[in-house]
Amino acid sequence: MAGIVGYGSYVPRYRITVEEIAKQWGKDAVSIKNGLLVNEKTVPGMDEDTITISVQAAKYAVQRAGIDPKEIGAVYIGSESHPYAVKPSGTILIDALGIGPDVHVSDFEFACKAGTEAMYVAYSHVKAGNMDYAMGIGADTSQGAPGDALEFTASAGGSAFIMGKEHVVAEIEHTYSYTSDTADFWRREGRMYPKHGGRFTGEPAYFRHVVSAGQGMMEQAGMKAEDFSYAVFHMPNGKFPLRAGKRLGFTKKQIEPGWIVPWIGNTYSGASPTGLSATLDVAKPGDRILVVSFGSGAGSDAFVFRVTDEIEKIRNLAPGFKSMMDDHKIYLTYGEYAKFRGKIQLND
Repeated sequence: MAGIVGYGSYVPRYRITVEEIAKQWGKDAVSIKNGLLVNEKTVPGMDEDTITISVQAAKYAVQRAGIDPKEIGAVYIGSESHPYAVKPSGTILIDALGIGPDVHVSDFEFACKAGTEAMYVAYSHVKAGNMDYAMGIGADTSQGAPGDALEFTASAGGSAFIMGKEHVVAEIEHTYSYTSDTADFWRREGRMYPKHGGRFTGEPAYFRHVVSAGQGMMEQAGMKAEDFSYAVFHMPNGKFPLRAGKRLGFTKKQIEPGWIVPWIGNTYSGASPTGLSATLDVAKPGDRILVVSFGSGAGSDAFVFRVTDEIEKIRNLAPGFKSMMDDHKIYLTYGEYAKFRGKIQLND
């Protein structure tokens, strides 16, 4: 048995509402909220980035796992907003947590599925017997250009998962991936904000890959939607995961525990991993969870998790996601938000 032995999430306290952004650009907030099914989003503080988010999520994962950090043999951070173009995020994290120095470290990037990539490779190391523990993290401080549709959803947050074989809380029973060259969303080197291909973002990209990965996963596992207690799908907005789930035969009740995007926005590489974290907070032993990520460019990773009795022992050893999502929020004006995100650039 190999799978998750510890997990943790972190999202910033700062928020901005859809109404506040819409007011700035003279847009109809009601139609935007109804179209996206997003109410507000997280905003990273001026001293927060992908690394600080990853560190806090990883600390919570270690707390739940109850292991010495030095036992972790690999650390992988998946993100499309690594603070440095040339310098790994993972080296800072291992020093912060006291991991290594005999540890394999790498940064991953595949748009919004970089987090599940990191989880997949960490799990593969443990399953192969290369090491006792490995950590995979998905975290982002995602970008959206001023006035662009992405600005209403692009947010910040992430989750960390420690994989191991002892005291597994969620066994990984099956994995599956589906990938193609579909140019729906991209950001060139040196550009501050990404661009998106409009009509390519829905059917040719998100739905083709998520639904194909979900179908392929269930066929491989010999399972149907009713065999799962919960399902988590990548959340670029509130509507897409509900629609993808419905196509695959899932009900809103199965999706709802991990359907967190209406209250925190799209955390990109942290989206489906954090949906999984929120679901683990409420799952019971014996529950099965289907997770399907999505990354533009484009691809999806799918996992089948089976929750074990160990979940009851470790769940309360770190803050639950719901309290992090709901408590101590600080709302920003658009001006404060623009300052926090460095949206006003001065030319020399």
